Amino acid sequence: MAISRHATARWEGDLKNGQGSLSTPTSGLMDDTGYGFNSRFGDGKGTNPEELIAAAHAGCFTMYLSNLLAEAGHVATRLETRAEVDLSTEGGPSLSQIRLKLEGEVPGIDDAEFQRLAADARDNCPVSKALQAVPKSLEATLRKG
Repeated sequence: MAISRHATARWEGDLKNGQGSLSTPTSGLMDDTGYGFNSRFGDGKGTNPEELIAAAHAGCFTMYLSNLLAEAGHVATRLETRAEVDLSTEGGPSLSQIRLKLEGEVPGIDDAEFQRLAADARDNCPVSKALQAVPKSLEATLRKG
């Protein structure tokens, strides 16, 4: 069984002066949320594809890791992930790097096991697999709660 999700994008105008909007009709999270050249390549208001990829990757990685931890007998008290997605403009736009920064509180686990499971999640969560062409780094910090 496959689960299908969708979003819609609308764009009007050329690349630099045009405006777009993104919607996620099923969840309602985004409803004609603006995006454009300045929100992607500058600091303009609105979202951009790289921010959305970062959110998707942080969410998927964190959920995947929570499952790996639970399967190993260590239910996480808290996992927080920051995903940073770099867009390079040299040689044509491309995603050049993803940095995952994880902080976790997980009772009863040692740092070596935490690092091993975090690396597994970095490599094997569905979004990581979809983004195999993009180099990924992981900084994982285990906090005692």
